[in-house]
Amino acid sequence: MQIVVFKLGEEEYAIDTSKVQVINKMMDITTVPKAPAYIRGLINLRGSIVTVVDPYIKLGIDSKDKTCENIIILETEDEVIGILVDKVTEVIEIDTEELKNISSSKEDDRDYIKGTINLKGNIITLIDVDVLLDTK
Repeated sequence: MQIVVFKLGEEEYAIDTSKVQVINKMMDITTVPKAPAYIRGLINLRGSIVTVVDPYIKLGIDSKDKTCENIIILETEDEVIGILVDKVTEVIEIDTEELKNISSSKEDDRDYIKGTINLKGNIITLIDVDVLLDTK
């Protein structure tokens, strides 16, 4: 499995590259009035309008150190969505055996976590973007 590793604050997260269309540098985001707080706005990506989501809000992360250098453009089950990340650190191949599953209770609200990976002593949380970005 190939993953994209990125930083949000001090923590490292990863997503499966099969969901990634492109990784962009930060660009102008047009705000959308009355949109939910986690919707940062819209970008024009080569003529297509893409919704940009702030994962700090979706994941409940303290955003005081947010720097947002990149936008990862993802293809979910329903649409193309961008997520703001502080920095993309690497794209690597991992064995599925390296992925440690985390059991979470239903009231935990963290069913977007596929598991964790211990990479060079750093714990990286693998995110299921389809579950995280489910806006239903």
